[in-house]
Amino acid sequence: MNKNTKTLYQQGVSLWLDNITRKMIDNGHLQRYISELSVTGLTSNPSIFEAAIAKTGDYDKEIGRLSAPGISDEEIFFTLAIADIQRAADLFLPIFRKSNGLDGFVSIEVSPLLAYDTENTINAAREISRRVNRPNAFIKIPGTPQGLPAIEKAISEGIPVNVTLLFSAEQYMAAAMAYLKGVEARIDKGLNPDVRSVASVFVSRWDKAVADMLPQQHHNLLGIAVMQKTYHSYQQFLRSERVQRAMNSGVFPQRLLWASTGTKDPAASDILYVKNLVAPYTVNTIPENTLLAYADHGETGEPLKGDLLNAETTIKLIEDFGVNYHQLAAQLQHEGAEAFNKSWKNLIDSIAAKRISIKNG
Repeated sequence: MNKNTKTLYQQGVSLWLDNITRKMIDNGHLQRYISELSVTGLTSNPSIFEAAIAKTGDYDKEIGRLSAPGISDEEIFFTLAIADIQRAADLFLPIFRKSNGLDGFVSIEVSPLLAYDTENTINAAREISRRVNRPNAFIKIPGTPQGLPAIEKAISEGIPVNVTLLFSAEQYMAAAMAYLKGVEARIDKGLNPDVRSVASVFVSRWDKAVADMLPQQHHNLLGIAVMQKTYHSYQQFLRSERVQRAMNSGVFPQRLLWASTGTKDPAASDILYVKNLVAPYTVNTIPENTLLAYADHGETGEPLKGDLLNAETTIKLIEDFGVNYHQLAAQLQHEGAEAFNKSWKNLIDSIAAKRISIKNG
């Protein structure tokens, strides 16, 4: 067992891999990460599947096999993706059981084209959850204003949810309250209210967005400050009477997940957002190269504190250079949704092109 990743886990951070490919399942790399690097879960998104399917030939044979008349390109994608997610979920099932269902989750996202479509997001979440049919599978739903009612409804129906595309403390709290309302609806109906969920807040895109506006000494400060502010909100959420009443009914509260934690600035530490986001009862989902870097030379900084004053002081410092925190949070969420839409389109177009190429021999 790797000392660096094991120490991080012992400090209360669940380390999840932000990647999935059929090759890493077939060649045993994913199992090795579980066994040797303390990886306890996995996340995916449209960009990850675009890289796995569109940019390799690893799925071409199965694409050809699935290409029956009347089967859409999107249906083929979900058939491919769900098969990978099921296999990954099975690898993590021992962790899921050992942790009493807290850890060991894998995530698959609804179509990003539904980010602003409440009703169809709910329908897609139901269908994907039914098809995956694993107790340790999260359905990823964007935390957009239109996604929030879908999150509440999915939780109320017992569907585990990974809320994605959150960027600020305010967006996080809106998602946390949607989750809590779903749990409370189950309590009111006399149902088991313990539906697992994580809220994924994106880190590195903050620093990338403002880098050109700031002097060098202020680079890579904003993302961690926003996460510190978000962690303060998370602590308040966990201490709230509503959450504690839900816990008294048997609920494990939604966990905060740090997402987009690969360093984008080549001049900064390649483990910047791992060593500085050490906080118990959180998840850090990291790209494969960041995982390997942390295993090689990882270190943990001071435990993250919900120091609201320090966080807001740093945010105000950055705002003095012309950055509007609230506007940028909304912009980043919109841009994130658009980036996933672009990856989705490229992915579906690639499957269509592969089907034609395979058909024509």
